[in-house]
Amino acid sequence: MAISQDIYGGNDYLPHRYHSWMTEPGRVVIIARRDRKLVALESGLLVDGGETVIVEGLRVCPNERGCGLAGVIQRFVDGYIKRVYPNVKTKRLTRGDDPGPEKLSKFTLLARRAILSLWGDSEGFDSFVSGLKEKLLVSDESNSSSPLVQVKDLDALKTILMDSDLSSRLQLPGGAIIQDWQPLKLMESNLHILARRNLTWFVDGSSGKPLFMSFHTPPYPIPFNGGSLRFNIDLYGTDTSLAKKALTAHLNSVRSEIQGLVLVHIYMHQTLWEDLKQFCEGHETVKQFRDYWEQLFLEREP
Repeated sequence: MAISQDIYGGNDYLPHRYHSWMTEPGRVVIIARRDRKLVALESGLLVDGGETVIVEGLRVCPNERGCGLAGVIQRFVDGYIKRVYPNVKTKRLTRGDDPGPEKLSKFTLLARRAILSLWGDSEGFDSFVSGLKEKLLVSDESNSSSPLVQVKDLDALKTILMDSDLSSRLQLPGGAIIQDWQPLKLMESNLHILARRNLTWFVDGSSGKPLFMSFHTPPYPIPFNGGSLRFNIDLYGTDTSLAKKALTAHLNSVRSEIQGLVLVHIYMHQTLWEDLKQFCEGHETVKQFRDYWEQLFLEREP
């Protein structure tokens, strides 16, 4: 796991996910060795009924970085996918940094999402969530807009996700659901992938045509600061009051799971970021972790 050293500022998911990747259906993991030592890794997940590969997990060990090894393993993985999975038509990926116009020109940029990052310890987390609940009550936003309901029934979730109008109503990024950096088209075969993720879903319950939808991935350990938790929340829709309610509901639902230091990353439509940032301000122990940043959703031919 030393290959993850300094990756994403200690936010790397790979140490937590690596072993489950070894057995995940539709997953390819390629590793590179030099002198019997693992020096690089990249993975691909087949989605969209086998027509798309999501590439992720590109890693090069610290003493091999800057030598062109990343390009070598990327080309190998592209060739392997083409050979073994000839039905793949599209290569998709997400990244959290803007690589610049030269690299971006090789891809189609499908969407950008804003990210609000917070951090704090478990002792302050509980009072932070209580504070957000108070803000909702004071502003009357808890009653002024549609109720949020948790969706646990897979058939009910399928009905919502398979609605042909959902993408335009919620302004989904590139017409896809991006679950913890994995972009998935709204198609039935991808529901099996989402079902494996143990997600907690909330939707606007005012009608059968929700205007807001959100989910969170269970908190998982990351190397940050000698060992922390990472908690990712994905928000879909542009209604600010529903976004505040959804954020509060997700944070509240994991209160008992938070131990030690936690980093919370909230992914959303760009128009929501400033309001949610202000909504989360004013607490002594849970604060903004970094300035505004974005998630880029890219695709190209494999």
